Amino acid sequence: MTTANKHFVRSDTLEDSAPALASVTPFPRAAETGADAGHGAQVAVTSSRGWTVKALIAALLAAIIGAVVWAAMRDPAVTPSATASAPPPLELASVDVATVELQTLSRSLPLSGSMAPIVQATLKSKVGGEVELVPLREGQDVREGEVLARIDTRNLQAQYDRQLAAVERARADLDLATLNRDKNRVLLDKHYISQNTYEATESAYAGMVASLKLAEADARLAKISLEDAVIRAPFAGTIAKRHVQPGEKVSMDSTIVTLVDLRQMVLEAAVPAADIPAVQIGQPAKFKVGGFGTREFVGEVQRINPITADGSRAITIYIAVPNPNRALKGGMFAQGALDLDTSEPVLAVPQRAVHEEAGVAYVYTLRDDKIARTSVKVGAAAPGATFVEVREGLAAGDRVIVTEITAAQVGQKVLVRPESAPAASALTATR
Repeated sequence: MTTANKHFVRSDTLEDSAPALASVTPFPRAAETGADAGHGAQVAVTSSRGWTVKALIAALLAAIIGAVVWAAMRDPAVTPSATASAPPPLELASVDVATVELQTLSRSLPLSGSMAPIVQATLKSKVGGEVELVPLREGQDVREGEVLARIDTRNLQAQYDRQLAAVERARADLDLATLNRDKNRVLLDKHYISQNTYEATESAYAGMVASLKLAEADARLAKISLEDAVIRAPFAGTIAKRHVQPGEKVSMDSTIVTLVDLRQMVLEAAVPAADIPAVQIGQPAKFKVGGFGTREFVGEVQRINPITADGSRAITIYIAVPNPNRALKGGMFAQGALDLDTSEPVLAVPQRAVHEEAGVAYVYTLRDDKIARTSVKVGAAAPGATFVEVREGLAAGDRVIVTEITAAQVGQKVLVRPESAPAASALTATR
């Protein structure tokens, strides 16, 4: 068969199969043959696949939207955002919440100050000279009249001896003047001497009496100086400071030792002038001193200063504190409270519910079952007091939280468990 015949046979074959190929995409035209025809076929296949993926994504989104709409139709009050972000309510026990109500408080005035011995003295030298003896040191106890120091007395002893001799001489002169006066009186009675002569004798006698008195006074002064060279304890106490050492030369009014009596102490505390009208002599005070732990000391108001301290509006009060065992020492710092009268019923909250920041007091309250921070103005709180007066910021019936709350929990909803509820932690783990 020739080539032409082969061509005709193929054409016949295609014509006979035309009905079978009617659904097949026809071949590209002659203009689209060659390399362009092959590229076009590839683009057509890729485009078909892209439309298939987009259809799948659209179907998936439609399914998700349908599920959300269906859930919203079942419970319209619940939205997906609320379900995801709403935290559980904070659970508090009933003991963690207190109600603001009227309380009868025992008024007290906080005070602080330093301790000092009521009886103390700084002993100074009354004479000058070299220090011979200082037998005691700081911390040693002394009895009344015990020798604390002695100054060289040789010069003072010589002066005293000289004055004693002057006394003896004046006494001898007085004896002679007395004898002359007595003789002249007899002669005057017999008119052997004149009245003027007798009066001169009488004047000499009076002069000798005065001389004797002067000599005796000088002798007493010399004796006092001699005795002042020995410094003795004016009262029983403890040596607080020894200011000189043996061998030093001191002059008059030089400080020798400081002596204190620790059996009776005084607490000096500054009180605002506005509170002084409530302070009375004899009022009790309780306080603690650093280093003694929880030990409590008791005293009473002994004196009240009549004027305010310089540069302040505070008045110093003096509280006497018995110290028989001498446990308290001078200079110790004390903090406590002065018991005043009982107040009329006032609004009060537990003291542990009150917080302070930057000098401003505040409490955490429950408002519409949510935590709120409320600024308040409170009265003076005595150490150890359970309740404190609320002057501003709260009303009777308000509920305050007495347990630990953080600033991040403000605004959070609260569920207060009744007392019959099982015991659990006061705060749930929502922080």
